[in-house]
Parts: sequence; C-alpha cells; structure tokens
Amino acid sequence: MPKKVKPPENGKEEGPVPRKQVKVEAVGGASTLNFDSPSSLFESLISPIKTETFFKEFWEKKPLLIQRDDPALATYYQSLFKLTDLKSLCSQGLYYGRDVNVCRCVNGKKKVLNKDGKVHFLQLRKDFDQKKATIQFHQPQRFKDELWRVQEKLECYFGSLVGSNVYITPAGSQGLPPHYDDVEVFILQLEGEKHWRLYPPTVALAREYSVESEARLGAPTHEFILKPGDLLYFPRGTIHQADTPPGLAHSAHVTISTYQNNSWGDFLLDTISGLVFDTAKEDVEFRSGIPLQLLMQVETSAVATRLSGFLRTLAERLEGTKELLSSDMKKDFVTHRLPPYYVGDGTELSTPGGKLPRLDSIVRLQFKEHIILTVGPDQSQFDEAQEKMVYVYHSLRNRRDTHMMGNVETESHGLRFPFSHVDALKQIWNSSAISVKNLKLTTDEEKENLVLSLWTECLIEVL
Repeated sequence: MPKKVKPPENGKEEGPVPRKQVKVEAVGGASTLNFDSPSSLFESLISPIKTETFFKEFWEKKPLLIQRDDPALATYYQSLFKLTDLKSLCSQGLYYGRDVNVCRCVNGKKKVLNKDGKVHFLQLRKDFDQKKATIQFHQPQRFKDELWRVQEKLECYFGSLVGSNVYITPAGSQGLPPHYDDVEVFILQLEGEKHWRLYPPTVALAREYSVESEARLGAPTHEFILKPGDLLYFPRGTIHQADTPPGLAHSAHVTISTYQNNSWGDFLLDTISGLVFDTAKEDVEFRSGIPLQLLMQVETSAVATRLSGFLRTLAERLEGTKELLSSDMKKDFVTHRLPPYYVGDGTELSTPGGKLPRLDSIVRLQFKEHIILTVGPDQSQFDEAQEKMVYVYHSLRNRRDTHMMGNVETESHGLRFPFSHVDALKQIWNSSAISVKNLKLTTDEEKENLVLSLWTECLIEVL
C-alpha cells in the first residue's frame, strides 16, 4: 500500500510533501475557481496556499501537494474532462498521434499502441479495457470550454504559453515510465485515484524531456495518492511516475504545464541579437572586421578579451535604459496563445463597436492582457538602412483549435507604426484612460490615425 502523507505540525516541508486541507466554496453554483482576474484564478487554484508563499518556497524549487476533501471541488474538476467525454469527442474527427496517444508502461519502457488514422471510440475503449492502455488526450482545451477558460487566464497570469494533456489510466496499470519534463507542472485529479512517486532531479530545471531508468532511481522522496479535487505541483526536472492502484476504478487527471523555454538564458538569446544590431548602427567598432582566418582557427582564446569588451559595451547600453527591447519571444507567445475566453460568437473580438475615436475622444486600452508591444526592424525593407518600427501584436483572433499543436501554421495579428509613435503607445498602455489630443505625437492627424488603427483592431474603446 502507498504511504499516506501527513502534514507536519509546523506546516513546512521536511521530506514528504505537506498535506493541506482546502475549503473552496462554489461561486454561483457553477465554478469553484475565481475568474475575476488572472491572479484571483491562480490564487483559488492553489488555495489555501498563498501566492507569495508558493513562489517563495515552491516555484522552481520543490513539489507541493494540496489534498482536499471537498465534494464541490471534486465535482468541478470532473466537469473539466472525464472518460465518458471520449465518445462525443471521437465523433469530431480525432487522429492517433495528433490528438490521442494510446500507451502502456511495460518493463520500464513506454509501449505505444496507436492505430493508424482516425480514432474510433469502440477501438479506443477496447484497448483501454482489454490491454490496460492509458489514453493520453492532447491539448483538450481545444474542445473543452472550461479548460479553455482556465488556461487562457493562466496564460495571462504567467505571461507564458500554458498547455495541457489528459491521462486516463485503467486500474492496475501505468501509462508512462519514470521521466522528467521541461515544463512546470500542475496536476489536477479529475476521476478515481492515482498513486504518485517523485524523485529528486538529476538535472535541475531541465530544458528537455528524458526517461529515467528505474534501476537508477532509488527510493522516492515523495509518495502519495491523489484523489478528485487534489492538486500537485512540481518543477521541471522532477522525476516522476504514476499508476492507478489495482481493484479501483480508472483514474483521470489533467496535466497543466507552462514555462517551457522561458528562462533568463532564453530571454538573453532572444534580446541580445536586437541589441547588437542597434549598437552596431552607432558604434563603428561593432562593424569592424574580425581578424584574418579567425574562422579557420582551432583556438579562439585570443579574441576572448575583445569579445568581453563588446559585452561590457552592451551591458553599459542596457544599464538604466527604458527602451523597449526587440523580442521574438514576445511575438511567439502572443501568436501562439489562446484567444480571450468568450461565450457566444466572439463578435467583440473581431468587429469594432461603439463610437469612432476622434481628436476630442477619451480612449482606453481593452484586452490589455492579450496585447504586447515590441520593437524591431522594418520587415518590409531588406537593406542595411532598415528603420526601427514599433509593433503591436494581439491574440484576439488566434485560433483555439490549433493551440499548442506544434507545427501547425499560425498567423500573427497586429499593427506596426513608425518608432516615433512609441511614446504615444506607451501613454495608452500605461493610462486607465487618456485624451487623444494629449498623445505625444507631432500632428493631430497622427494622433487620430493611431487611435483609429487601434480601434479597428478592437484594441481600444471610446469612453
């Protein structure tokens, strides 16, 4: 039998993850989570742990287990996804590999049992019942509205893409071998019970997925049973495995993941090229040629001093700057994230409404959490004289049905303006409301054209 984990008296983790009791009251009888804002959603998701405590003690550091005995919360979790949903979902045209994986862990290795082509529910159920196979459903937020609602808010909260997978495992079976992931993981137990074992990372904050040999694992540092309504968090790199205990009903849980390739190292790689490009325009040293035959040499230690000098120049340029930095990560995030959650046809996201903005109008930004500002070279020019432009990208017209689906072609939505408009855009961004005539632009025509462009994209409203 798996070891039951009891909470230490001081509430701090020493060895096993602390067991927390939570009481969440339903809001209007419809949901146990608070969707008033991204921060309120996250707070309610990890309740009773305080957000400040979570990021100080657990985030990127160690696992957190929140065990709850709350029927209302368990019922809400079950509404996110359940085994019986598969029949109707299969009728919508699912495919093996793309939408569903069927697998089982055999002798410490993953055995994939996928068929070819379309998924048929009867075959899926047969593999589940007879072969004790786990059903892995990819990115269910594409189909399940409440998961869309949760993950869209979490993308606003983290400022990072948030994906999910559902795992449905029959009794007495295990779907995946011990492994670690390159994402921060939040697990919500939806149906049945799941036995979990966690092990210390061999690679802290890992940047890639890897399977671990069971012979190398040793004893787990944490072992427990998740029940409906429970939540488990662990950092990327945490080695883990989970199975459904024998003699019980099936288990279903959803793994919500975020912060893939979202480190300081990634941000440095992303921003440094734009910084070098801008500096080279102004500093002739950056445009001078490298030594003869440098690229042919085996040892390049002789140029280390010169490179260090260039890096110091870049660091001095960064110190104290308030300039927007060029960032492909920003564009990638906003291009691939979920659109805002809506009920109905979503007209408000694609068709501007209300009064046209004029010079005497008061305007304010809307859908701010779905908009990013960034700068970069004019992509319509292909010579060295490229002018810097300011770009406004948004996710209002993103496709929910392709969210987190890998190599699917995606289209960016937004506007570009001359760099001279950056201060006016910052004014709109930083103000709860602003008069058009007070925008920091030279002419009234520029002011009107700026707000009209934003209004046409449904990014501002006239008060």
